[in-house]
Amino acid sequence: MDTFPITEFDPAPSAIINPVRPEVSRPAPPRAVLCFFADVIQAMLREGRLVEIGAIGSEMGRHPLYVLEAETPAGPQEVLVAHPGVGAPLAAGILEEIIALGVNCFIACGGCGALRPELTVGHPVVLTAAVRDEGTSYHYLPPGREAYPSPEAVRALEAACRAMGIEYRLGKSWTTDGFYRETPARRIRRMSEGCEVVEMEAAAFFAVAQFRSVAFGQIVYSGDLVVPEGWDLRAWNDRQDDRLLMFRLAVDAVLRME
Repeated sequence: MDTFPITEFDPAPSAIINPVRPEVSRPAPPRAVLCFFADVIQAMLREGRLVEIGAIGSEMGRHPLYVLEAETPAGPQEVLVAHPGVGAPLAAGILEEIIALGVNCFIACGGCGALRPELTVGHPVVLTAAVRDEGTSYHYLPPGREAYPSPEAVRALEAACRAMGIEYRLGKSWTTDGFYRETPARRIRRMSEGCEVVEMEAAAFFAVAQFRSVAFGQIVYSGDLVVPEGWDLRAWNDRQDDRLLMFRLAVDAVLRME
C-alpha cells in the first residue's frame, strides 16, 4: 500500500466517469490552440476571425469552442481555439473533452513567472519539461518528478519561432498548484533541477496528452519575476503585442504538426 494517495496510480484506461464528446455544430479540426489569453480571444471575436461551434460546460459557465481559419502557403486551414481555464484540474478536464472531439495535435500558449532575473519580461520560452509539483498529472502517469511535451510539438514551436525571426529559449517549468506557496526554499530546489519558469498547468497537460496518445506542446512568455528579494509583477499581463505573438506562434506551430 502506498504511503500517500497521490502515488496510487491506476493505469486503467476507463474510469467511472469518462470524457464525453461536446456538442458541436460541425466537425472539429484535428489541431487546436489552447490560449490562456482571454483578451486575445475577445479581440479576434470582435474582428470576426473566430466562429463558435460549441462549448464545454462547467459550474463556472460556458467554455466556448471556436474555429479559426488560418492562412497558410498551402491555403486556408482550420484550427480549433479554446481557453483552457486556469489551474491544472480545470485545464486537464477541458483538454480531455477536446480530445474526445477527435483533436490530436495541441499547442498551448500562455504566460509564466520567471525564476531567473535575467529572463526578461516578454521573452518566449518553449517548454521542454515540467516538474510535477501539482496533483493532476499523478492521475495520468505513474509517480515521477517530470512530465514532457511531445518532441514533435517542441520541434514545431522552434520552427515557428525561427520562421518569424523570434529569439526564444528552451526551458523547464515548475508546475505548481499553490502559487501562494512558492517559498524561497522551494524556488531554490526547483532551480537546482533546471527550472527557469513557474506556471500551473504544463505538467498536467503533458501527462493527459501522453495518457491519451495525442501530441502536445506549450510556449509561454516570461512574466512576473518570482524572486526572494521581492515579487515584481513587471506589468506582464499588459503586454498585448507579446500575447498576440504567442498566439500567432502557437497557430503556426500546430499547423506544422501531423
